[in-house]
Amino acid sequence: MLRFARNFSSTRRILKGQNLTEKIVQAYAVGLPEGKKVSSGDYVSIQPAHCMSHDNSWPVALKFMGLGASKVKNPRQIVNALDHDVQNKTEKNLTKYKNIENFAKKHGIDFYPAGRGIGHQVMIEEGYAFPLNLTVASDSHSNTYGGIGCLGTPVVRTDAAAIWATGQTWWQIPPVAQVELKGQLPHGISGKDIIVALCGVFNKDQVLNHAIEFTGDSLEKIPVDYRLTIANMTTEWGALSGLFPVDKTLIQWYRNRLSKVGPNHPRINKSRIEELEEKSQTLKADEDATYAKKLVIDLNTLTHYVSGPNSVKVSATVQELSAQDLKINKAYLVSCTNSRLSDLESAAKVVCPTGDLEKINKVAPGVEFYIAAASSEVEKDAKASGAWEKLLRAGCKTLPAGCGPCIGLGTGLLEPGEIGISATNRNFKGRMGSSEALAYLASPAVVTASAILGKIGSPAEVLGQKDVPFNGVKATVEDAAPSSNTETKAVESTGSVEMLEGFPTEITGELVLCDADNINTDGIYPGKYTYQDDVPREKMAQVCMENYDPEFQTKAKAGDIIISGFNFGTGSSREQAATAILAKGIKLVVSGSFGNIFSRNSINNALLTLEIPALIEMLRQKYANESKELTRRTGWFLKWDLPNSKVTVTEGSISGPVVLQQSVGELGKNLQEIIVKGGLEGWVKSQL
Repeated sequence: MLRFARNFSSTRRILKGQNLTEKIVQAYAVGLPEGKKVSSGDYVSIQPAHCMSHDNSWPVALKFMGLGASKVKNPRQIVNALDHDVQNKTEKNLTKYKNIENFAKKHGIDFYPAGRGIGHQVMIEEGYAFPLNLTVASDSHSNTYGGIGCLGTPVVRTDAAAIWATGQTWWQIPPVAQVELKGQLPHGISGKDIIVALCGVFNKDQVLNHAIEFTGDSLEKIPVDYRLTIANMTTEWGALSGLFPVDKTLIQWYRNRLSKVGPNHPRINKSRIEELEEKSQTLKADEDATYAKKLVIDLNTLTHYVSGPNSVKVSATVQELSAQDLKINKAYLVSCTNSRLSDLESAAKVVCPTGDLEKINKVAPGVEFYIAAASSEVEKDAKASGAWEKLLRAGCKTLPAGCGPCIGLGTGLLEPGEIGISATNRNFKGRMGSSEALAYLASPAVVTASAILGKIGSPAEVLGQKDVPFNGVKATVEDAAPSSNTETKAVESTGSVEMLEGFPTEITGELVLCDADNINTDGIYPGKYTYQDDVPREKMAQVCMENYDPEFQTKAKAGDIIISGFNFGTGSSREQAATAILAKGIKLVVSGSFGNIFSRNSINNALLTLEIPALIEMLRQKYANESKELTRRTGWFLKWDLPNSKVTVTEGSISGPVVLQQSVGELGKNLQEIIVKGGLEGWVKSQL
């Protein structure tokens, strides 16, 4: 029996314009039918300009060799940069690092050793991630590249191995949200304050699994370093990418960069910058581009924001937290988020506002303040500017250029009962040390001020100034998604998709409702079986959804279609969450939204999924007044017409009254081929 790939619902556009995300994907998609114009919801095969991996390069290499590959398709496409566990000098880690270096040397891959810097920073400094190209990384913070107008998005290890072997993988173009940064930032407020505010204000998954495009009348006044920070943390906001446009500010940034790298750099050079300037005039969002929603935040109303404790989606002003007198034990200015030169200099201005090295504000007794540059180049520049010396004189403790405490590795982790404040991107419980510690996130200036004050506080408190006046942030959201009423929706014809011979033209089945949000991968496939490699398919079917609802086994049967809530498949990256559903004989999962890793694991293992938020809302309304059941047969039937990219839901039987009709993304021939081969690994093997 054939198994199928992922898809989700997408409002088919009436207007013909493309947004910037779609235009970049169009340029890097391969195997498109002649004249095909890509849009949100479409599956495409992509050939990214570059693919970066870091300490996980060796697991990717093992996956690559396990596929039967012996030669990297395009060595110039691949970058290896060691950055996560660079403080670890054990024989085991050094052996892994050496294996990565040897593999890179053997295949002619560009390699950056431990100490050169965080991979994402290296990708930007060395021009691999470049405006208007598509670059991926087997790391969730590849969103960072959007700060320079490069569409950056994460891939999982199987995808990376596929790119190494064939030069390409797949992507489903997500819905695109427009985020307008309106107005201008008050003095002293930074890019970190913007993204922490966005995460805290829009904290109801408004941009979950979306691509984001930032717009605004005064966007050119936002420095590139701020943009990189904002794009970086769109990951924590739940987005798959965060893209800034190419403008005069960015082009000037590259001209300045050119004077630093010299005229003969292979990727950052005069001719490429001139080409970029010309290209940016046409490769931009069309005036009639379609967006799933629009979010607006008024920068004029911002102040210093702090997120936490232990959640990015909880934020407060620094003034509010300062009043609580939260004593801190550790402070961190590290990571790919906020360790660039401007960040270090911002911190240096707080410790030495007059420039007089004899008048340094010292780190408070009992507080440890750790700093690490994003790269060796940044550290060198910080030393040349004097910022590094000022921070050392203030009592900061230095770490090598790399990730370190941000990922919970190396020196300076949080101990039980401690409070830490960091300029990193994640403050998840236990990530930076003990699960019994509290972690907050803030800008470099606020982190530095807090280290000096010994409590969470603002730079103004250190400098004896008045804080920026704050009367509340102004923000709005305009959701352009289809309404979720129960009326039949008109479906625009978008033309028939060509189907591979023998490929099914429709998928049908009764909907079985698993009525919960955030069903995690442990709920789908129990963790106790995860590392048992010999679990038979029959056993996988028996334990499918066991931790979510033991009654699922008797209520669901082969041929059914699961319909669930939002963020289905969140949690760990175990592939068995997808393969257990397949073992149960379930051929399709529908939800309001999916966890990104589950989505990629689904198609990589040939499981079909659809995102239809309206459908789950309709079913929840239907059963709103009935007793709660974790698993329920609905008597509603779904039919997916693949050639016409249309879903129809009926009541009572497959030919019953229509309750929903909606267009969805196209499942093109390239993705059909992956599905027929049983998933991405099977497809790669067929290409070798």
